[in-house]
Amino acid sequence: MMKEWAHKNLKGDPVIWFVVFALSILSILVVYSATGSLAYQRMQGNTEYYLLKHTTLVGLSFVAMWFVHKLDYRYFSKISQYAMWLSVPLLLYTWKFGTEINEASRSITIPLINQAFQPSDLAKLALIVSLATMLSKKQKDINDFQKSIVPMLVWVGVITGLIAMTDTSSAILLFVTCMLVLFIGRVPLKFLAMLVVIGMMAGAVAMTLGQRWPTVKSRLEAFVDGDISFQAQQGNIAIATGGIIGKGPGQSDQRNYLPQSFSDFIYAILIEEYGFIGGVSVLLLYLTLLYRGMKAVSESERAYGGLLSAGLSFALVLQAMVTMGVVVGLGPVTGLPLPMISMGGTSQLFTGIAMGIIISVSKGESTQIVAKKPTGNTLKNEVIDQGENDDLMDDDLKDFDFDDLEEANAA
Repeated sequence: MMKEWAHKNLKGDPVIWFVVFALSILSILVVYSATGSLAYQRMQGNTEYYLLKHTTLVGLSFVAMWFVHKLDYRYFSKISQYAMWLSVPLLLYTWKFGTEINEASRSITIPLINQAFQPSDLAKLALIVSLATMLSKKQKDINDFQKSIVPMLVWVGVITGLIAMTDTSSAILLFVTCMLVLFIGRVPLKFLAMLVVIGMMAGAVAMTLGQRWPTVKSRLEAFVDGDISFQAQQGNIAIATGGIIGKGPGQSDQRNYLPQSFSDFIYAILIEEYGFIGGVSVLLLYLTLLYRGMKAVSESERAYGGLLSAGLSFALVLQAMVTMGVVVGLGPVTGLPLPMISMGGTSQLFTGIAMGIIISVSKGESTQIVAKKPTGNTLKNEVIDQGENDDLMDDDLKDFDFDDLEEANAA
C-alpha cells in the first residue's frame, strides 16, 4: 500500500527522496535532544515546544518540496528574475533595519505570523536559478563578453556583495557555487578570472560598509593562531566522547553547555549521540545527494536542467561540508546551519523548495511540445521539438505554420 502511494505521488529520483527522508527524521531526533534543556528553561518545563515547532517546519518544507516537484522546473526560470529584483531591496532593508542577532542583522520579522525571514535564502535560490537560465540561453554566444557574460557577472557581484554585508560565510559559499555553475556552463576561464576580481571588489566594499569584518577578522586570527573558542571546545568534547557508536539518542551531555547546539554545531551533538558511524553516515548521505544532483549534468538533454540541478545540489552540499568541517576543527567558526538537519525557520522552507526543483529535474524532461490542429472531425497531433537554445515558447507556437507541416507530411 505504502509502495503504491509513493510510486504514484513521489515522482523523480527515489534515491534523493530517501536522502531527504533520512536526514529529516534524523533532524527531528537530534533537534529534540539538543533543545530539551533550552525548552525546559524558556518554556516553563515544556520540553516538547521546540520539537513541535521544528517538526511543523520540517512538515511544511516537505509540503513545499512535494508541490514544487510536481511542477515543470522551467517555470522557475521567469519567476527567478522577479525574485532577484525583489531580493535587492529586501537585502538592503535587512542590513539597515533587520533583527540583530549576534551582532548581525540577517533577518526581518514577518508581521502577523511573527516569523523571522532571511532574505538571503530567497536571494541565493533566485541567483542560482537565474544563472542557470542565463547560461542555457547564451550557449551560442558564450564567448561574447558584453552580451552574455556581463549580466551574469553583475548579478553575481551585486547579490553576493549584499549578502556579505551581514553574512560573509553564506556570501562566499554562494560565490563559489556560482563559479562552479559558470564553469559547467562553458564560460571561458578568462571570464571566470574577471568574476574573481569582481568578487574580491564586491567583498571589499561589503566588508567596509557591512557589519561582519570585525567578527570575520577575529575568527580568522583565532583559527590561524590556534586559539580554540569555548564553543569549539565544547564541540570537541562532544565529538571525543561520542566514540564509535555514540551514547544513544537523547543521551547527549554537551547539549547543556554547547552554544548553538541545535544550529551550526548540531553535527557535534549528532556524533556524540550516534558516534563515528552516525557522523560518517550523514556525510555519505550528503555525498549521495551531490552525486545524484550532479548526475543530471550528463543525463539532461537540456543545458538548463543540468545546470540548475548541479547548482542547487552543490550549494546545499557545500554548505553541509563546510559546517561539518568547522565542527571537527578544519576551519574557523562560520555560524552556518547544517542543511536539512539544523533547526531553522524560513531556511528550512527554502531548502525544501530547492530540493523540490532538483527532484523535478530528475523526473526527466519533456523535449517535445504537442500541438493540436483540427482537421475535419479529427484532431491531428503534430510534434515540435523544443530545443533549449531556440527557447520555443507559446509565442513561437502562435507563429508556427501548421499548414506547411501538413503539406510536408503529405508529401
